Amino acid sequence: MSYSLHFVLFVLVVYNSGVRAAQAPLKLLNDGNKIPIIALGTHGTSDDLARVRQVIYWAIEVGYRHFDTAESYGNEGAIGEAIAKTIKDGLVKREELFITTKLWNNHHKRSSVIPALEHSLKRLGLNYVDLYLIHSPVAQKDDNTFDDIDYLETWQGMEDAKKLGLTKSIGVSNFKMEQINRLLNNSETKPAINQVEVNPTFTQEPLVSYCQSVGIEVMAYTPFGYMVSRDVENTPPPKFNDPDLIKIAKKYGKTTSQVVLRYLVDRGTIPIPKSTNKDRLIKNIDIFDFSLSKEEVDFINKFNKDFRVVDIVEWRGSPYYPY
Repeated sequence: MSYSLHFVLFVLVVYNSGVRAAQAPLKLLNDGNKIPIIALGTHGTSDDLARVRQVIYWAIEVGYRHFDTAESYGNEGAIGEAIAKTIKDGLVKREELFITTKLWNNHHKRSSVIPALEHSLKRLGLNYVDLYLIHSPVAQKDDNTFDDIDYLETWQGMEDAKKLGLTKSIGVSNFKMEQINRLLNNSETKPAINQVEVNPTFTQEPLVSYCQSVGIEVMAYTPFGYMVSRDVENTPPPKFNDPDLIKIAKKYGKTTSQVVLRYLVDRGTIPIPKSTNKDRLIKNIDIFDFSLSKEEVDFINKFNKDFRVVDIVEWRGSPYYPY
């Protein structure tokens, strides 16, 4: 599928600060809403909420409009405060932003979904989110033991939330192909998104192709995989200094990290890079003035080792274990 089919807007903005900011193109979802094709990830940032507020402000300054959070991340409040400040300062309007958050595993009863979303909205200081995801198909009690709640029931609660206007779009995260197929066969509303891990050493080609074939967009978390140091031994290539990636990067005047993000965009996915460094924030969104050839995308696919970064071992006893 050509990249040109995946976007409807490309804008370059020059702010008073002199920063040249690239705003991501928009992609049409199956429910008629539009989503920016890159998001800023915020997982793992709750240890320094002041830093979170600063990073979100910087990110909006340099062009980000899509932010990915979750109840379980513990940073919805800080993100909401940063959004409120940028709106107050005139950097952006609420309708220009796309906010994604997620329902945690201990709210899987249909009757629990709307209250959980209302609490997220209160923390974010918003009347609605743009996208609400079931964080995983695994239901748990407050003590983290497994709960016997079918994700089909949870999805009914998500549909309720959409009908009330508390979220514009609904989707899932960490769902495998069989779970998506079961959801499609037993519900009224098709998920707009499946958010899963996708990177050069975990390409997920069958799952990505399946989702795209049924009109579900894929958001790609952990986009750099083991290119980022994770204190894990014997991880597969590539790294940021991979000579073949460097060769591609030099061809386009980009960095290898930009090449990998562009690779994910050219596969039709929505990458979710995470950074708290302003220079890297700028580089990560500066990927819309070039595209990779099909041969280059296929070459990067060959790094695949089906080697997952995120595998929550505590979920393995659940009948709905997604990996």
